[in-house]
Amino acid sequence: MPTEVPYAADAEISLTFDELDVLRRQYEKELESPYVSVQTKFNLAWGLVKSPRLDDQVEGVKLLQEIYRAEPTRRRECLYYLALGHYKMGNYDDAKKFNGLLLEKEPNNLQSQSLDGLIQEQIRKEGYMGMAIAGGIAAAGALMVAAIVRRSSRS
Repeated sequence: MPTEVPYAADAEISLTFDELDVLRRQYEKELESPYVSVQTKFNLAWGLVKSPRLDDQVEGVKLLQEIYRAEPTRRRECLYYLALGHYKMGNYDDAKKFNGLLLEKEPNNLQSQSLDGLIQEQIRKEGYMGMAIAGGIAAAGALMVAAIVRRSSRS
């Protein structure tokens, strides 16, 4: 029986630290020269966004934003990885915004549709957690009011 592999597998698959180091060293080498290629910058941003480390993800998103602004031909790829980076950082509203922009341009993009499902699931989970926290706070408040009323009635 075949198993369905999610199109947004990038959300869970990271590069090894050695693989990421290769991308970083290439980028740093080009930084010393007069020109850093867009491909080298994108490769590093891609690797950083896929990293399990938040600092790497933040750096990757920053590089992707620079590429997005400067290179119109790379915007499609940037939108997906900006959405992915924000998703991995827990910035679900930003992830939804960038992924939505991509889906507007490419409504049949299976990778982006898959990522949208992951984003929606996390937004839903956050909503449930928010309701649980609010319910807990309301219950604690009700208990405190009941205790105050009970003390006042004893006096």
